[in-house]
Amino acid sequence: MKLDKNAKQAVGELGDAINQAVEKSLRVADAIEGLRQLGYEPNLTLKLEIGLQPTEDGFGDFPEEIELDLTDEDVRALQRMKIRFE
Repeated sequence: MKLDKNAKQAVGELGDAINQAVEKSLRVADAIEGLRQLGYEPNLTLKLEIGLQPTEDGFGDFPEEIELDLTDEDVRALQRMKIRFE
């Protein structure tokens, strides 16, 4: 799907907001510090895929299910940070 300029900007803002939320999260910082105190330097890579589906009016409900493409390492890192997903 080809996105117009406004949609590209909105998707970019969503990615930036997510990055900023993770960077500023005290819980994430504490979890990273905990690993460092145990003698590990964490290397966390999360892959975010944003899928868009146009609606008839341009607005509408978000899909009920979102699929994340996570590696086993991503899942273990999230679990160590007490982040649950189903």
